[in-house]
Amino acid sequence: MNTPPALNGAIAANKVHHWLRAWYGADVPEAIDLDVVRQMLPTTPYGKGVREIRPPVQFNDDAFEGLLARDPGDPQVWGIAYNGSVSPERQRFTIAHELGHFVLHRDRQPRFHCDKESVHSGHETMRLIEREADDFASNLLMPGDRLREWISNRRIDLHVLSAIAKRFQVSFEALCIRFIKFTPQRAILVYWDNGYAKYEWRSSSAVRTRARIRRSGDPQEPLPGTLAADASVEQAWDGVEMSAAIWCPEEAPHMKLREFKHSYTSRDRVLTLLLLESAEPRAWDRSWQDGETLDAVNWRQ
Repeated sequence: MNTPPALNGAIAANKVHHWLRAWYGADVPEAIDLDVVRQMLPTTPYGKGVREIRPPVQFNDDAFEGLLARDPGDPQVWGIAYNGSVSPERQRFTIAHELGHFVLHRDRQPRFHCDKESVHSGHETMRLIEREADDFASNLLMPGDRLREWISNRRIDLHVLSAIAKRFQVSFEALCIRFIKFTPQRAILVYWDNGYAKYEWRSSSAVRTRARIRRSGDPQEPLPGTLAADASVEQAWDGVEMSAAIWCPEEAPHMKLREFKHSYTSRDRVLTLLLLESAEPRAWDRSWQDGETLDAVNWRQ
């Protein structure tokens, strides 16, 4: 007898989508109604032993992201709090994240307090469950089948990705990260914070072809000759073509990439998207087949 796969964020979110289709009796809206999910979950196998998840409440604190907690006076009731001072899109992701804790982790502890750095700076168990809850939220809010349909056979630029983010009612950054996981293109996304690389995400095809950005120091700074290093360029949503070797040291000089740039309002945070020409995995380097599956790099520990 085959053992069913362990429950994770993607599997759980896909099952919730299955229940949502039954709930609506038709296609699920592009922008998931999280209040419907909240009310529905206690009636499903994922809500066993729970009578109610109360409506989320705001709690405004710069260091606070979200909270899931069991009512100490009634173990069949759970509640969610979120930071109401952030964008509506961020609020939606936080609430979906807390619902992920409800589905995946509530049997482990009665309270989950999520701050902005817990996914990166907490102990290993905390980092794992925070990432699992993020994975649930991403799959719930941005289902892969729809995203794959919307990006297939299209020339991708930041205008296209921004439009998709609006359809899902998620942040531009969250959509870009999700895009990296589903695009068949060789793609790299870098998040810059105060002039230094904080995170790098690579698509599966970028991983297979060993495409990664050139290390220039620790902490990593934007590379000379790139839009990321040019402070006079705030936005490049249509992209600029250049030699891929400027960014990626193992790329041949004739290979090209298109660099896109988005600067946030404060200009101290920047997203760089690199779309590289197609290439086959290098015949002399098949190590990715033996276990390199990570698509994200944390540059600043």
